[in-house]
Amino acid sequence: MKPDLKQIQAPIATEMEEFEKKFRDFMKSKVKLLDHITNYIVRRKGKQMRPMFVFLTAGVSGGITEASYRGAALIELLHTATLVHDDVVDDANYRRGFFSVNALWKNKIAVLVGDYLLSRGLLLSVDNGDFELLRIVSNAVREMSEGELLQIAKARKLDITEDVYYTIIRQKTASLIASCCAVGAATSGASPELIERMRDFGEKIGMAFQIKDDLFDYGEDEIGKPLGIDIKEKKMTLPLIYALNNASWLDKKRIIYLIRNKNEDKKAVNEVIGFVKKSGGLAYATEVMNKYFEEALAILEGFPSSEYKTSLEGLVRFTIERKK
Repeated sequence: MKPDLKQIQAPIATEMEEFEKKFRDFMKSKVKLLDHITNYIVRRKGKQMRPMFVFLTAGVSGGITEASYRGAALIELLHTATLVHDDVVDDANYRRGFFSVNALWKNKIAVLVGDYLLSRGLLLSVDNGDFELLRIVSNAVREMSEGELLQIAKARKLDITEDVYYTIIRQKTASLIASCCAVGAATSGASPELIERMRDFGEKIGMAFQIKDDLFDYGEDEIGKPLGIDIKEKKMTLPLIYALNNASWLDKKRIIYLIRNKNEDKKAVNEVIGFVKKSGGLAYATEVMNKYFEEALAILEGFPSSEYKTSLEGLVRFTIERKK
């Protein structure tokens, strides 16, 4: 049966509603412009998968506590700060179909709003003595920055190996979901061993999630992400890496030439997409994604049955069965 987010959220529906109120309170300031912008950010929230991971892993690991709300808010504040800054760096005018903060209020204000959200997250933890949560999430933010910079450095040379690709997506994407699960476990009073187990669980989900995202670039589903956007941005993802590794020297040279010099040419991008599909790149990436998915479920199997566990399994399935 296809996972449904509303059903998945059912055991934590009350907590999610309460979280939304608390999160709005955590973002409040005495500056009218800032409140106006943060209200705009809150209104365009996405699927809220990060707080869901926090609450469900807390439920599975021992129980949801007041610290779980602060942990979920800390992740949302720090992650939102990085997204606001990312839009400035990428000169992006849209996020999730809405105008980005920098598009509406210009870069200077967007950078300052990002800084404000970052400081709110830090103070929320410091004021409540949540130093372990702060350590977990700060590590994730550091890894995300390192992963982004590693990807930029490698995009210039187009020399990403499969191992380097895994390092990039582990840092860029999986580290955040891993921190959600570790924070959930930590707020439930779990042992360091259990926290690490949940961190590993989240990392595997994050790896599967990013590979699924990379598959979208090849038009496997109808989504908001434009076809071939990774190729246009010279991002070497798993389907392409596999296809190049199994290509003849001549084909490899031609495809790399197209990515390096013709990445804005629609015909050239379509040629690269066709080459990856024909070379079995999508099938290989799907196989690797499913391996991470199975490993994540295997970790979850060790926990006693509960409505939280059932929903967490549903959320894991949703990450690889989603259409956008």
